[in-house]
Amino acid sequence: MVRKFLYVIAALVTLVIVALFAYRIWGVDLIRRYMTPDVAFEAQPGLARDAYAAPGMWLARPDIANNPALWMPAGQRPEDAGAAVFFIHPTSYLATDHWNAPLDNAEANDRAKLFLRGQASAFNAAGQVWAPRYRQAAFGAFLTTRVDAERALDLAYRDVAMAFDAFLAANPDRPIILAGHSQGALHLTRLLRERVAGKPLARRIVAAYVVGWPVSRTTDIAALGLPECVRAGQAGCLLSWQTFAAPADASLIFDTFDATTGFNGQSRRGTPMVCTNPITGTAASAAPASANLGTLFPTKDLTNAALEPGRVPAACEGRGLLMIGEGPDVGPYVLPGNNYHVYDYSLFWANVRADAARRLAAFRGEAR
Repeated sequence: MVRKFLYVIAALVTLVIVALFAYRIWGVDLIRRYMTPDVAFEAQPGLARDAYAAPGMWLARPDIANNPALWMPAGQRPEDAGAAVFFIHPTSYLATDHWNAPLDNAEANDRAKLFLRGQASAFNAAGQVWAPRYRQAAFGAFLTTRVDAERALDLAYRDVAMAFDAFLAANPDRPIILAGHSQGALHLTRLLRERVAGKPLARRIVAAYVVGWPVSRTTDIAALGLPECVRAGQAGCLLSWQTFAAPADASLIFDTFDATTGFNGQSRRGTPMVCTNPITGTAASAAPASANLGTLFPTKDLTNAALEPGRVPAACEGRGLLMIGEGPDVGPYVLPGNNYHVYDYSLFWANVRADAARRLAAFRGEAR
């Protein structure tokens, strides 16, 4: 089953790469034609009030079998340092027959489990990882400005918010780590604005890892209820990064980012993005490869991954890109522009693991 999952994710990323290459060469019309849903948005009722009480509504949860968030590379083991981790997985639904993934879509769920293995597993020493199934917006929702795309994202977020309520009910006292990637990080920014900022819950947040989604330091951070993490031993703060190798071409990100309005109602054009160096845990900093505690390198048959330290440097540069030099050979899934988006977590897996432990200790007032 693991081998099947890895082949599925390989196919997924290949399709994404093909789509992005088509975008760069032939323009938005082609990508919209083949990757954007060609059906009308389907309004759907909300889930039952107690939907997330059922273990089957979770991809990762402490009491379910074959929990993908408990995957470990050799030499590592999951622990439970007492935190509760709420992880929102990235887009895993590429089909165009719906704007939102059906909860029982096997392919999307299998891909999501693979993402949890390489991403959410970094947090399983800090505490118990919870990752909900949700009616995620289709990949094509990020390729269009149609109102249907916004509706799809709203529907997805409503599921995430309901899952978060169930997560809080099950974890009334534990310190909380929030994390997500890509679409998951986008939903996390809304969750922070609506459920954390200015609320008593903010006092329980160890850190929020908003990875693979741009956050403007000028127009966004103040609305999220947590300050930017600027020190390695800081708790109650927010981390974010987007990884590129040299030479980087981030025009696809910046062009879209600059055309949007920030959470304070002002344009994001030209504003700097939050860039946390995951190696140092500090803002706008640089670190040599020797400081990288371990990158996940997949085996050739994609059935496992080895953790190798000292291979990848990182430095925040320009408007907030995390640059890694020439970039390692971690597989064929680097996106156009030398964008290592797929590997935002896995390049720094061991450092993210250490970072979460350090911030949890700081939250508790412990020396580490």
